[in-house]
Amino acid sequence: MGTLGYYSTIARLAPVGLARGMVRRVHGKARQALYKQRERLDERGVLAAFGVTSAEALAERALAVRPGGAWCEVGQRDSARTALEAVEGGVERALERAEAALRGEYHVFGVPVCFGEGQPVDWSLDVGSGYRYPVVPVERLKLAQPGVDPKFPWELGRLDCLVALGQGYWVARDEARRRAFARAFVLRALDFLQANPVGEGVQWTCPMDVALRGANLAQALRLFADAPEARRPEFLVPVLQAIAEHAAWVETHLEDGGAVPNNHLVSNFVGLLVMGLLFPELPDAERQTALAVAGLRTQVAAQVHADGSSFEGSIPYHRLSVELFTLALVVARTRGVDLGSVYEQRLLGMFKASRCWTSEHGLAPQVGDNDSGRVFPFREREGREQGYLAPLGAALFGDVGLGGGDFPDEAAWLLGRPGLERFRASRPAPAPVSTSFPEGGFHVLRGAGAVVTVSAGAQGQGGVGGHSHNDKLSFELHLDGRPVIVDPGTGTYTREPAVRNALRSTASHNTLQVDGTEQAPLEPHRLFALPESARARVQVFQTGGELERLHARHDGYRVLSAPVAVERTFLLDKRERALGIVETLVGVGLHEVTGRLHLPDREARLSKPTAGQLARASRVPEAPRSFEAIAVELGPEDSPVAMVLFQEGVCPRLETSRYSPGYGLLVESRVVVFGATLSPPACLRWVVVFG
Repeated sequence: MGTLGYYSTIARLAPVGLARGMVRRVHGKARQALYKQRERLDERGVLAAFGVTSAEALAERALAVRPGGAWCEVGQRDSARTALEAVEGGVERALERAEAALRGEYHVFGVPVCFGEGQPVDWSLDVGSGYRYPVVPVERLKLAQPGVDPKFPWELGRLDCLVALGQGYWVARDEARRRAFARAFVLRALDFLQANPVGEGVQWTCPMDVALRGANLAQALRLFADAPEARRPEFLVPVLQAIAEHAAWVETHLEDGGAVPNNHLVSNFVGLLVMGLLFPELPDAERQTALAVAGLRTQVAAQVHADGSSFEGSIPYHRLSVELFTLALVVARTRGVDLGSVYEQRLLGMFKASRCWTSEHGLAPQVGDNDSGRVFPFREREGREQGYLAPLGAALFGDVGLGGGDFPDEAAWLLGRPGLERFRASRPAPAPVSTSFPEGGFHVLRGAGAVVTVSAGAQGQGGVGGHSHNDKLSFELHLDGRPVIVDPGTGTYTREPAVRNALRSTASHNTLQVDGTEQAPLEPHRLFALPESARARVQVFQTGGELERLHARHDGYRVLSAPVAVERTFLLDKRERALGIVETLVGVGLHEVTGRLHLPDREARLSKPTAGQLARASRVPEAPRSFEAIAVELGPEDSPVAMVLFQEGVCPRLETSRYSPGYGLLVESRVVVFGATLSPPACLRWVVVFG
């Protein structure tokens, strides 16, 4: 698909959105032209905004305790401490984060780096490659370069470290440590502002990150509102100026120019809302807040399906969206801003959806992209982790459908004692059951310790597929909370386009590939677009009882000279503790069919199944009449967790592969490969027995 074909596809998928995006881009250019002509807020403007005549009087007005008590107001400190003390290890984790920030230690997508206590941070450094972006006007900066990834400096530049220092300031009992955290906050904030002039360098190239940085800067300043170091005019004036400049930059550079705006635009609005509500006296804050409220109301309806799933087409990005919409709601509530009933209903649905596909150990499947994105800088969480979301939702809404689990650090910080009380009042909800999310394209079978998550639906982002993969009819299998058959993940975005595309490809997913063809064409240079063509859909979803069935189909191979459709039936047999799979080719011709099962590690081997395993597999409905003598054993050799048995004539083999459990991480793993030459109508059958 060339450029013309690509835009023709987008026009077909979102014709109104494409036209509106063009109009928004024109408006954006006009806003940016006006922005360049505006006068930046100087000290006199800051003083006037807060109604004071001297810098010395500014702190009393700007950092006064606000009515409503946003989570980061010093008046909420005792409430947060009380709630955090109810979380096992919560106080200790907060202090560890603060101490690491004090030492200038970061873990950027798995890469450790230490700049040293009191030392400047190299904010323009891609710690993954060693490349340093020049500090030049953004219009002259070459962002995409071979082997370089701007997400690494962006991660540093979100200034999560300032909130971490604030956490330490709130929970530390030793006054000397509290003073050390406050001094580090001042030095780190000023270091960033001096090293990254507005509009220059990599830290100003992504409005999403500018918005989240502005929000973190505003929240951190509130955390330190009673610290003498933060109240000094030589610090307070430039930081308030910086918050105003961040808000102005985001408002001017709203990421609404695409045919289908996504999580970046939501981040823009969340940042504007947080900055505007925490410091409403700043010039333009009232207008920016109103813009954010209207935008969030619109986008929650556009980007969250009625079934509770994110429109991104990615379960990890679902987590990011939950955190974005939650932060906005928490701050809005404390300021008496109503985001509307639809907003709260959709967000509640998102919490419930996450609970449905999250395993007993709190891990979610990797369907679609996983860039390990977070909004809450309160506790380190790995890229697949979503178990904390349902308890957070219970603390936020008091909903009985979310009760149970452990009260998380995030709820303690954001909701304090009232959140803890709501959580404790929520009775444990029944265990999650099999659920289909037809709008999101995710379908979950649960039972007998298994969680099977299947991808079968339209590409995300309204069909644009920016964070979607060629994963139709692919699945993840978690057993007793452990990922056993997995999606290999994302690895990287722009640093290595070939790796990016390889991990988006059909061969990198647990689905059938026919004649070596992709389910949907991958444009090598369009790393964030995978337009709809497979038309995956679920035809049968039967749950309840001892046997659960999901039957799905996609038409991605209708483009072949001898076209075929692929159908796959999943049968979760709770009696036998087994998952049966029936692969069906419908069409004409002779085809080479290859199936793959990607594993999270190297713990697999070819093995002879036991008589008991063969008997169990044979009793699964629609199982093969006879099995190959060699199967694949999964898990450690001394404690295997499952055996995959294939129909006679299908010889499996093990090959080396790679697995990315989070952004920037790639580890060696194994993949089970099997296949046959088939003339449809024809079937392949195999069974996973476990437990």
